[in-house]
Amino acid sequence: MKPIAIDMAYKSLNHYGEELCGDKVEIVDKEDSRILILADGMGSGIRANILATLTSKIIATMMYNDMSIDEVVATIAKTLPLSSVNGVAYSTFSIIQVYYTGEIYVVEYDNPECILVRQGKVKALPFSYRKIEGKKIRECRFQTLPGDALAIMSDGCLYCGTGDIMNYRWDWNALAGCCESSAAKTRTAAQLAEQMNRACADLYGGVCSDDTTIAVARITEEQIVNILTGPPLEKKDDARMVQDFMKQEGIKIVSGGITSQIVARELGRRLITSVGVLDPEIPPTAKIEGIDLVTEGVLTLNKTIELLERYQQDDVSEEFFDELSRDNGATRLACYLMENCTTVNLFIGKAINKDYTTKELPFEISVRQNVIKRLQAVLAAMHRSVHVYYY
Repeated sequence: MKPIAIDMAYKSLNHYGEELCGDKVEIVDKEDSRILILADGMGSGIRANILATLTSKIIATMMYNDMSIDEVVATIAKTLPLSSVNGVAYSTFSIIQVYYTGEIYVVEYDNPECILVRQGKVKALPFSYRKIEGKKIRECRFQTLPGDALAIMSDGCLYCGTGDIMNYRWDWNALAGCCESSAAKTRTAAQLAEQMNRACADLYGGVCSDDTTIAVARITEEQIVNILTGPPLEKKDDARMVQDFMKQEGIKIVSGGITSQIVARELGRRLITSVGVLDPEIPPTAKIEGIDLVTEGVLTLNKTIELLERYQQDDVSEEFFDELSRDNGATRLACYLMENCTTVNLFIGKAINKDYTTKELPFEISVRQNVIKRLQAVLAAMHRSVHVYYY
């Protein structure tokens, strides 16, 4: 099996009138796996938020330290007992742990059942049931396939059918169908979580009677994106830089006017500036045969980084994805890095562009190097493997 990439994201809606969400999501990164945790605190507002936060933090800390689910549940049972009034648990939870070997472990307590979309269809998970500290737990282990999408949710995602829309046919099966259709139309975990959450919000009519959270994990095969930007410090290195770049597998992107001229010259190919509808904020793209995307340099990279930083926020809005659908160099580059990428190779020329800075300024504090540092930081936050080569 090829190396896999694990994309995780979530989207929450607060109970109407509450500033804090009673659901809490944690994403834990380990050397061998990624863990997605969703806890739903009883009630709403501050109390529910505290209960969900305690539960998610306990699970995250213990699972990070390789403790078993039996130990985790025992600790939660002792820390958050049942309500003395109605006997209901103070917080429920769902956990998805995806190992880089391809194994997936799902365990849930009293939340709606995890949804698996595989090869375009909802598939039943092979759950088994047992009791731990008096709590009925369902769990399963199975091997992933590239393209799998899994969604866990709080029960507010099911209650939304009884809002002002009065859609009593909205249940787990309807939500699973929404997940299936949305997975086919999206590429990232954030997009899938957003679309499913939007469906719930529409049923609530914008007035949520319960906290509503969708958390998504998507699994893809390793995909490589190569980005070349900036001319090398010495002109004699032009050919070597382009050769190193072109021999890489994966998507190839050239960023920068002078850089694109160098690539076209070294490859003996035409550089064609794109024509058509232009974006007033982003310089136009160009075309070189054999290159997937050719953009302007610093301005486009800065806008791309801004988009990636917004994508990393907990609450990615519908407006963000609308902006991402615009056709310009920055959105296309951002989409490659969000949707088609697990590993990024950066080929960086160290020559200074006098249009952006003083020629005597060293590369280490130049505009381009600052942009590259920001790009590296946001890619690392997105859990992309980044390799940098300077010329």
